[in-house]
Amino acid sequence: MNALLASSWGTPTEAAPSGSSRCRFLYITGQLGCGGAERQLSCLLHAIDRERYPSQVLVWNYDPDDSYVNEIRSLVVPIHSFPQGTSRVAKLQGVRRLAQSLQAEVIHSWNFFTNFAAYWAALKTNAVALGSVREEFAEAKKGSGPILGRLSARWPRYQISNNVLAAEEMRSASGPWSPLHIRVVRNGIDLQRFAYSNCSDCGKPSIVGVGSLLPLKRWDRILRVVRQVRSQGIDCTLTIAGEGPERASLERMVRDLGLGGHVQLIGATSDVPELLRESRLLVHASETEGCPNAVMEAMACGRAVLATDSGDVPLLVDDGKTGFVVSRGNEKALAERLVELVTNPDLCMAMGRNGRKKAEREFDTHSLVTGTLDAYRAAGWRDE
Repeated sequence: MNALLASSWGTPTEAAPSGSSRCRFLYITGQLGCGGAERQLSCLLHAIDRERYPSQVLVWNYDPDDSYVNEIRSLVVPIHSFPQGTSRVAKLQGVRRLAQSLQAEVIHSWNFFTNFAAYWAALKTNAVALGSVREEFAEAKKGSGPILGRLSARWPRYQISNNVLAAEEMRSASGPWSPLHIRVVRNGIDLQRFAYSNCSDCGKPSIVGVGSLLPLKRWDRILRVVRQVRSQGIDCTLTIAGEGPERASLERMVRDLGLGGHVQLIGATSDVPELLRESRLLVHASETEGCPNAVMEAMACGRAVLATDSGDVPLLVDDGKTGFVVSRGNEKALAERLVELVTNPDLCMAMGRNGRKKAEREFDTHSLVTGTLDAYRAAGWRDE
């Protein structure tokens, strides 16, 4: 059935064929575009035992052309959606009807702004509701607006954070607008897809950055640092993979800094592993962060990481061993560390080997699945 055939009352329809009407877990996600949260939902659905735990997905803002629609559809996981223009109130009515009809055991909001919807959907059912926080807690509340931000912070009372920083923020938050229970479940990486490869020096030192082209990702900071490095006579190139509203301004900045021919903005790509294999190191300079996939994926591929100290980056990157971590506001230190890495391929290779070892210990999708199921049990779900 087409995604746009939902009734005017907001009842979601199925946007993909279903192999089964059974549903134990219902995931509510904001969208299925090319983003870190969406990648993690796909990772979880790939790795979980879908026969034992049949799952379905409700997309709050559905676009059939989004990156992960076909990937999730290939798993024979039903996708539900609303027609364009459906109001928030109608969507809340619709998600409750869907939850009642599916008789889901767990309703898990995958994005912060849909947390309250998961809580609302679970009311008057036997389902356990859980929310998510995938960035700094204060930023998540601010980004959702004053009313929805508060509601999504308080309900559901059980929430999962993919980063320690947000969990600590929530635990120390004063006032009523915070969840009752928080559990940390770190992102998972497909270690076969993001396989280790030796970092050989082929021509110019190549730097890669992966992420949405948003102001908070601070690509401007990275461009200035690359210019500083090149001004010292050090030849290097930068490839930025990602799409977003900052693209035009970043393209202008590349021209203004005289970096044309040395910096490429290649847009979103489905082959991040190949991009990493062709690089010497990853640079990541976000102002605010949760548990960045790009950093973990680079480590899994055996690449050194240069990153700023936002979110859980200091816990992911062992400073001096798997890469370097510098203060967000210190562009001078960022440039110095970048010089050290682009001029020392042996150091990059050693850090890459250490990064792969850590990824194998801590970043696998098995941990993502078991941690998620444990969080469901802690919230009251009975795995029978």
